[in-house]
Amino acid sequence: MKGITGPIYSYSAAVLVSMVFVSILLALFKIPIFETYTLLITGSLGSMTKLGDTLMVSVPLIIASASLVITFRAGLWNIGVEGQIIAGAVAASFIARELHMPPGILLPAMIAAGFLGGAFWGLLVGLLKVKGGVNEIFGGLGLDFVATGLVVYLVIGPWSRKGIASTSGTEPFQDNAWFPTVEGFRLSPLAVSISLLVVLIVLFVFNRTQFGLSLRAIGLNPDSSYRFGISTSRYVLMAFILGGAVAGLAGVTQVASIHHRLIPSISGGYGFLGILVVLLAGYRPSLVIPIAFFFSMIAIGSIQWQLRLGLHSSLGGVFQGTLVLSVILISAMRLLRQRRELHVKAEE
Repeated sequence: MKGITGPIYSYSAAVLVSMVFVSILLALFKIPIFETYTLLITGSLGSMTKLGDTLMVSVPLIIASASLVITFRAGLWNIGVEGQIIAGAVAASFIARELHMPPGILLPAMIAAGFLGGAFWGLLVGLLKVKGGVNEIFGGLGLDFVATGLVVYLVIGPWSRKGIASTSGTEPFQDNAWFPTVEGFRLSPLAVSISLLVVLIVLFVFNRTQFGLSLRAIGLNPDSSYRFGISTSRYVLMAFILGGAVAGLAGVTQVASIHHRLIPSISGGYGFLGILVVLLAGYRPSLVIPIAFFFSMIAIGSIQWQLRLGLHSSLGGVFQGTLVLSVILISAMRLLRQRRELHVKAEE
């Protein structure tokens, strides 16, 4: 019970601290505090349309966060997740644009292609680290730029819109390459199901499989894991491949259920935002969904701040950043207190 109440205490206190900080900022600029928070709730959950939009924003964020759990648990900072999302989107777009299949075959093919595209991009990061000795942060960031450049090239080159020199995106996909949605809404049950299934699989892998246990061991102590016969290089590569494959699915949902075409900003920054989600979740897959949904509420609800109060929607980012810092600080204080208690007991 103590292991459960600890995180709950940290999150509750962090939300309170964040609200106090944001409230002080609002008061300094004479902005109505109660109305600001009310708009955050009603703007994200106030109708079925808004709830559907919030859910659809949470889908790629949940998937990207689940991808990062895999690599973070193995002690790897997979900053290249943005490039892996893009690679998945490009691969799915290729299938949607170049192959003419019925929906029953085309959509699974797009999902499989996105999975493999992300896996390939993750493999590149892993090979740079294992074979080239390149830190995964630098290798991942470098490949992020390569992936972004590839999308721009495709949008203004081979996949450019006919008669238009624009970086706004490719031609929209045919309707059979779109994820089906609830009638009258932008909500795609298939996209939501993929995000939930991914989290369940990651949860199962780390709690019920030898592979997940080995990844956790490597993340805690790679040297000891190697001495116990675990091939750290092989598992590092597998972690990047699996993490990249999952991230590629986020790219699929972006092109098939949100934009219905390939655009330069297809990753949407969800990879970097997913890092904050995973840090808040303490690398626990079970907490990814509620935290990602809360972040999505802020992203959607903060739009109403700009429309109704004239506030810039970036205030939502301030709220998110303050929340992350608050959780880290409160968790650190709790850990220091526990260490002092242990030290006192040891002296007794």
